[in-house]
Amino acid sequence: MGRLLGLLILVVDVLVIVDIIKGNKDTEKKILWVIAVVFLPVLGPLLYYIIGKSR
Repeated sequence: MGRLLGLLILVVDVLVIVDIIKGNKDTEKKILWVIAVVFLPVLGPLLYYIIGKSR
């Protein structure tokens, strides 16, 4: 069960990083969001979609 959860978190993180890179933000903001997602693998994507994603 733990491996499945880890794989799910990895897939979500990769999808969020691709979304960040394809976005229309400044390069500095993209780098900061990617760092946040890498170092906070569960909280980073949540924060990105709540705070960082432009509407």
